[in-house]
Amino acid sequence: MTASWLAPILVFGLVVFIHELGHFIAAKAFGVYAPRFSIGFGPALFKRRRGETEYRVGLLPIGGYVRMASRLDETGAMLEGGAEEGSTEGQDPNAMIPFGPKPIPPDRWFESKPLHARLVIMLAGVTMNLLLGWAVNVGIQKTYAHDFTTVVDTVLAGRPAAAAGVQAGDSVVAIEGIPVTSWDGMIAQVGASAGKPLRFDLLRKGEPIQLTITPTLDSIDDPIHGKKVAMGKVGLASRFDTHTLSWPAAFRKGTQTTADMGTLIFSSLRRLATRDVPVSDLGGPVAIMQQSVQAAKEGADSLFGLIALISINLAIFNLLPIPILDGGQIVVQLLEAAIRRPLSDRAREWVAGAGLVLIVLLFVTVTFNDLKRLIVH
Repeated sequence: MTASWLAPILVFGLVVFIHELGHFIAAKAFGVYAPRFSIGFGPALFKRRRGETEYRVGLLPIGGYVRMASRLDETGAMLEGGAEEGSTEGQDPNAMIPFGPKPIPPDRWFESKPLHARLVIMLAGVTMNLLLGWAVNVGIQKTYAHDFTTVVDTVLAGRPAAAAGVQAGDSVVAIEGIPVTSWDGMIAQVGASAGKPLRFDLLRKGEPIQLTITPTLDSIDDPIHGKKVAMGKVGLASRFDTHTLSWPAAFRKGTQTTADMGTLIFSSLRRLATRDVPVSDLGGPVAIMQQSVQAAKEGADSLFGLIALISINLAIFNLLPIPILDGGQIVVQLLEAAIRRPLSDRAREWVAGAGLVLIVLLFVTVTFNDLKRLIVH
């Protein structure tokens, strides 16, 4: 029970750490001076400097950042926990600003790097989150998932298959003469044949039998498109293979799961933009904490599945063209490349301010939604 309450720390910490690690590794690879790597914003609860970088944990655990040498980023520095210059605490006479008196070499500023390098640095966090989500999904498939066989495990009473005489232990060989090589293939064929009599070739205790089953039209929720989908069903459940998936199968299914998660998130954003989903449905940090605790109670596979979903969610959210997010900064970089000059300090301050207002409004909204759900329930 106690361990489950540590789940939010694992979920938040791992997803944010991996995102910022991507930015940090890319910045280092291109020679950008990165004096601070922080999980959390605001005043430091813990900090330690190794080499030219200070690693810290901030007071507000709502994200993280990598501080990079930038001539035009004072607004971001104040948001993250204070400007880098001007600090006299623990000065090292051999270190660069902010840890010592030495100036930052011109070739180590973020702005000194070519456009492709700046874009790689900005996209590195998103890329790491996608890789984390994919790796976790593959690991879940390899560790916990099993292949569905074509052997019937459960026959639901009162459904077409039970009425036709199908029994648990029967193997589905073919439908309408088409060989059934996977349970998913059978579901697809049955789903497209509502109201149409289908000839099932089965094996029962090694003996072939034929039964005619007419799928009924059922309605299920499609989370990708946010609507009901009609499909045929006969009332059968498959028996699991007792062996875990092979690595190729785990890679394939983990990749498909990752793609499905991404599609679901994009669909949710689209439905939110078109107001098919009300803003009141959005959840925030409190909701994620609750889901993390519940997932931990359900088992490691549920907890890691939540980590994968949140990691992919964070990647896609960061690509939105909102100032101060990765997507917004990428837009600014591309705009400056198009007009062949940097934006003015005033324009940058306006863009950063607008982005900050949007993020604060979003944070307040989702937190209000979380608290309202707690009070109502």
